Amino acid sequence: MSKQTIQIEPKRPVDVLFDKYAESHQNPTNKLVHWICVPLIVFSLLGLIWQIPFPYLGFLGSYNGFFNWASFLLAFSLYYYFTLSPVLFFLMIWVVAIMSYVIVKIEQGVGLGSSTAYLIYAAIFVAAWIGQFIGHKIEGKKPSFLDDVKFLLIGPIWLLHFICKKAGIRY
Repeated sequence: MSKQTIQIEPKRPVDVLFDKYAESHQNPTNKLVHWICVPLIVFSLLGLIWQIPFPYLGFLGSYNGFFNWASFLLAFSLYYYFTLSPVLFFLMIWVVAIMSYVIVKIEQGVGLGSSTAYLIYAAIFVAAWIGQFIGHKIEGKKPSFLDDVKFLLIGPIWLLHFICKKAGIRY
């Protein structure tokens, strides 16, 4: 009789984070709320930060208009996503590109840094957070980020990982 040893691979850090995040996201209504509100929060936060005046930096030359305070938020967030999962990082680049396109269109329509732009993004931000807290009230569990602030960054890729699973993409 021979003994067989089954080796179990340890979970990747991204899966450990998803498991922890999922603990307070089991209710179907709360999950639906997250599918709506998390992208809106990301979009509105990006839009709000985009509006903050960015100094002219001569060494950037003609690229000056391509940098703003949101660029730093994106660089930090996308780097973190890359360390967790290059596939989710790549998908997030597409999400951010679409959001940036819409922000630029709003900017062209109402003006960068205008009170209208701030109002649009602030209204979306507040409404989406109200939705989030209603979802967690329905769930009966507090939001994950109250235990660890990094879960503010996990929400968007947690949604993307479901898309990857549905499409059969290993993230």
